[in-house]
Amino acid sequence: MGKQAIERIVEKYGSDHADVLEMLIDIQEKEHYLSRETLQYLSERLAVPLTRLYHMATFYEALSLKRRGRHQIHVCMGTACHVRGAARILEQLERCLSIKSGEVTPDLQFGLATVNCVGTCALGPVVSVDGEYHGHMSASKVERMLKRYSETEANGVAVCQK
Repeated sequence: MGKQAIERIVEKYGSDHADVLEMLIDIQEKEHYLSRETLQYLSERLAVPLTRLYHMATFYEALSLKRRGRHQIHVCMGTACHVRGAARILEQLERCLSIKSGEVTPDLQFGLATVNCVGTCALGPVVSVDGEYHGHMSASKVERMLKRYSETEANGVAVCQK
C-alpha cells in the first residue's frame, strides 16, 4: 500500500491516536493484510511505537499480518452446522480452491478459514463470504457460490479444480 493511501486514511481520522484501530481496519480493508512496511510507516507517521501496532494486529482477530484473499470465506463448524455436513462443505471448498483452511489461493482471490459458530444455527450449515451468509449450504452448492465471487469466471476459467 502506498504512502499516499495511508495518508488519506490518517487524514480521515485527524492523526488521533485514539483512532489507530480504525486506521488499521481501513488499511486492512484496502490491502487485505497489514504489511511490515505499512506498520512501520504508520508508526513513524503517528509517533506510535511499532510494538503497539503489532500488539493490536495480533490481538484483534479482524486484523492479520499474513496476506488474506480478496474474498474471505468462513465455514461454520459449530455443532448445528457440523452435524448437517459442514466438514463435507469444507472439503469441497478445499478441493475447488486447491487450498486448505487457513490458506489463501495463489491469485489472492480467496482466503479460507473455519469458525466455531456464526450464530445462525437455524440456517446451518452456513458459509460466510465477505460477511454475506449462505445458509443451508451443501457441497453441491459450493461451485455455484464461488462463481458469484470469482473474477476468473468472467474470463471463462473454471472455479473448481477437477
